[in-house]
This record gives sequence, structure tokens and C-alpha cells, in this order.
Amino acid sequence: MGNRNEVFKTYLALVDFLGEILGKNHEIVLHDLMDLNNSIIAIKNNHSGRNIGGPATDLVLKIMNNKELQQRNFISNYKGYSKNGEKFRSSTFFIRDKFDNLIGMLCINSDLSALDRLVDAVQSIISFNNIREFDLDSGSYSENLSSSIEELTKDTIETIINMKGVSPDRMTPEEKIEIVNELNQKGIFLLKGAVSEVAHHLKSSEASIYRYLSKIK
Repeated sequence: MGNRNEVFKTYLALVDFLGEILGKNHEIVLHDLMDLNNSIIAIKNNHSGRNIGGPATDLVLKIMNNKELQQRNFISNYKGYSKNGEKFRSSTFFIRDKFDNLIGMLCINSDLSALDRLVDAVQSIISFNNIREFDLDSGSYSENLSSSIEELTKDTIETIINMKGVSPDRMTPEEKIEIVNELNQKGIFLLKGAVSEVAHHLKSSEASIYRYLSKIK
């Protein structure tokens, strides 16, 4: 624990440093992965509407659920979205302890609203292509900067349900198992209270969700 505290002490100072030198259009966020429900321990130049004590993002959960991805040192230049639809160019640096365990993440989210206005103004002259998707496995990659566990779970579930095109009260048990499996792959069940939230949105009991998880595993 002592080593962990020393590591984060350094990065806490780095949050303020980066916030100052990069400027107000760049949000700096420090995550402690010991508690994914309350992982944000520092934030500078707040653009996403999150606060200290906020949960991990869907991207963080995917990383924690993907051992291959955890071997990287960072991921960079992917798209991030706030709750109100603001777009960011985001990058995340992985923080490790002396045993090389992944213990935290330092994230930089650059507000692109000014750039978007500039692009609109000169669209007929210059084509901007600075933002690329970070590719993981077979699909494009992005991050939702949710401010609460309920919001993160709700947004993830609703996205999957909308893709299915069937409301939860009309779903078969097999369809619900499929959704639970997708949520499990996204790391949603790493969050405390996620089973209750999923049960609520799928109109099922918590016991059913646990049963679906046991079948998946």
C-alpha cells in the first residue's frame, strides 16, 4: 500500500502540472483502479461533468476485462463523449506499481468544440483528419465519460438493447442471456451494484441475472 500511495502522490502532482501547461481545453483525470465504483481521485479542467469519487468509464472496464490490452503502456487518440454529447480526443496512460501491476490510469481529454468550429469555417479549404478511432480486436473504439454507475450501466444496456430491437419485457431468457454476456464482456459486472442495475433494466430479478452469469461462465 505504501508503494501505491507514493506512486499516486507523483501522479496527483502531474494532474495539476498537465492541466496548467496544456490549458483549459484539456481535461486531466486520474483513476485509481482499486475501487472502480469511485475510481476518479483527481480531475483538472473539468469538461465532462464528472467529479472526484466518480466511477470508471466503459473504456476502463474494457481494459480491466482484457488481459492482452492491459499489457500496453497507453492508448491514444480515440474518441470520447460526454453525457451531453461533447466530443473529445482522448488518450490514456497506464500506471503500474513496482510489481508491474496495473493500478491506475491518467487520462487526457481534449475538448474539440473549438476545432470543430474552425473546421466548419474552413471546410471548403482544408480537410482535418486528426481524430482516429483506436482499434481493438475487430471494431472501432470509443469512450463514454459517464458521471455515475447508474448512468454508465444504463447507457451501456440501452445501447445493446436498441441494437437488438426488442424491448426487455418481450425478450426471451435466451435473448437476455445474450445481453448479459455482452455486458460481461464489456466489464460492467466489475462494478458494485451492476447486477441490480442490469436486473432493473432487463425487467428481471437479481437471482435471474446471477443465474445467467453462471451459465455464461
